[in-house]
Amino acid sequence: MDAFLATPLGTLALTVAQALALLVPLLIGVAYLTYAERKVLAAMQYRRGPNVVGPFGLLQPFADAAKMMTKETIIPTGASRGLFILAPMLTFVLAMIAWAVIPVNEGWAIADINVGVLYLFAISSLGVYGIIIAGWASNSKYAFLGGLRSAAQMVSYEVSMGLVIVTVLMCVGSLNLSAIVRAQEHLWFVIPLFPMFIIFFISTLAETNRAPFDLPEGESELVAGFFVEYSAMSFALFFLGEYANMILMSAMTSILFLGGWYPPLHVEPLTWIPGPIWFILKICFCLFVFLWVRATFPRYRYDQLMRLGWKVFLPFSLVWLVLTAAALKVFGWLPA
Repeated sequence: MDAFLATPLGTLALTVAQALALLVPLLIGVAYLTYAERKVLAAMQYRRGPNVVGPFGLLQPFADAAKMMTKETIIPTGASRGLFILAPMLTFVLAMIAWAVIPVNEGWAIADINVGVLYLFAISSLGVYGIIIAGWASNSKYAFLGGLRSAAQMVSYEVSMGLVIVTVLMCVGSLNLSAIVRAQEHLWFVIPLFPMFIIFFISTLAETNRAPFDLPEGESELVAGFFVEYSAMSFALFFLGEYANMILMSAMTSILFLGGWYPPLHVEPLTWIPGPIWFILKICFCLFVFLWVRATFPRYRYDQLMRLGWKVFLPFSLVWLVLTAAALKVFGWLPA
C-alpha cells in the first residue's frame, strides 16, 4: 500500500480521497445550513419554519435541491451565453477550492502549505469575478448595478480584513494556518485582539453579501441584484456558493481568533473532546451569529456601507496594526 501511495497515481488517488472526505460533508453542511437558517429565523420571529417535508422538516433541503435540478435553465436572449453559464460555476468552484488549505485538526489539511493565508487571499479576491461576470453577462441593468455594488463592497471590506489578518500574522510570524492555530494553544487571539475580531467578523458579513450588508441583492431597488436573471441550477450554484463562503469565513474566524481545534480551557473533561468537534462547534457558533444578525439588523444604505468600511474600519484597523507592532517590539514579544 505504501509503495502504491508513493507513485504519482497513488498520490493522485490519495488527494482525490482527501478532497471527497472534506467536500462531501461540506456540501451536506451547506444544504443543512439553509435549513438551520430558516429554523433559527422562524424561532426568532415566532414562526414554525420548515416542518412538513420529513420529520421536523429535515428533508426540506433535498426537496429544494430536487426542485432546482428539475427546473428549466432560462438564458436571456441578449445575454452573453458562455459567460452567463460560467459565472455561477466560477463562484461555486472558488468557494470549494478554498478549503484545500483549511486545517480541521493537527495535520488534517489537504495542503498544509506555508503560504495558506496568501492562498485564501487569492481565492477571495477572485470571488468577485463571478459576481461581476454574472451582472454584466445578464444584459440587465438591475443585474449590472448589483454586480457593481458587490464589487465595490467586497473590495472595500477586503482591505480591512487584510489589515486584521496582517495583525494576526505579526503575532504568529508565519503564513501557515496550522501555525496560527498552534500559537493560540494557551491564549486565543480573540482576547488580546478583540477589536480586530469584531472588525473581521463584520467584514465577513460584507464579504459574503449577508444582511445587513446584502446591498447587491437589495430586493426593494434591484430585485435580487446580480442573479436576477438566473434560474434553476445556475441560481442554485450562486446560492450554494454564498452558503459555502459563510462556512469558510466562519472557519477562518475560528482559525484566526478562536483557537481552531483547541478547547477553550485545557482541563481534562474538555480535552477528551476531539479537535475536529471543537472546530465544528466554533464554526456553528459563528454561523449562528450570522443568522442572528440577519434576524436583528435592518439593511444599511449604500453610503452607510461605504462610510463604515473606508472611514471607520480602515483607519481603526491601520492604527491597531501599528499599535500591535509597537507593543510586540517594546515588550520583546516578536516571534522568532
